[in-house]
Amino acid sequence: MPGPGPGVDPSPVAVAAQERPYGTGELPLLPPAVRRARLLRWQDIEVVVDVGANAGQYGSALRSAGYRGRIVSFEPLGSAFEQLAGVAADDRRWDCLQVALGARARSRARLNVSHDREASSLLPMEERHVRHCPRSAYVAVEDVTVDALDSLAPRLGLQGRRIYLKLDVQGYELEVLRGAEAVLGDVALVEAELSLVPLYTGGPLYQDLIAHLARRAFALISMEGITEEPETGHMLQLDGIFGRVELLAGP
Repeated sequence: MPGPGPGVDPSPVAVAAQERPYGTGELPLLPPAVRRARLLRWQDIEVVVDVGANAGQYGSALRSAGYRGRIVSFEPLGSAFEQLAGVAADDRRWDCLQVALGARARSRARLNVSHDREASSLLPMEERHVRHCPRSAYVAVEDVTVDALDSLAPRLGLQGRRIYLKLDVQGYELEVLRGAEAVLGDVALVEAELSLVPLYTGGPLYQDLIAHLARRAFALISMEGITEEPETGHMLQLDGIFGRVELLAGP
């Protein structure tokens, strides 16, 4: 059996450290859904706006973690929306709309549908994404409605509510934010995927989103890894959570 490579400590202490949950000493990091539930409670969130809801996995995780407030989910893909609507059917505080969000109100677009559905996007996909995750390859196209969050907010009763804005839109984050300038005034926390390398053609990289939100007085307060290349250890995408600076004094 070959020995450890250069710089690898094979001692029991090192092995135990590698197996221990990430965190400091006796305080391992919170599970993602629990972290979000605590953030929602800390910031007295009244509505979670779930953009790119897919089949309702995010909302279901929040419910399991104890969040009982209102959820408004947006999902344009027909097959995913059907599942989402089924998951939320018996939840009176969970509203679902079959629409994509973008910068302009009341338009149409062609959604590229991925094999796994979760990687579906209004943008072309970079080859590196497909190489890393073959199930993300596009297999169909679907015509969808696109609207701006600002145009929908009044009839959804979002104005004046304390909002957690979650974006899972596969490279379309800046377009959604550009259509939500007014709503951002009521947003306490924003969650968005941060790409370290180009995954969708024309989509923003992490520094673009950080800068965009910083100009609107949001600071990065949490990051979690999403995808990486296991053969190299190169992280490809993170989940970032941003808080409005004036609200971040702590508990």
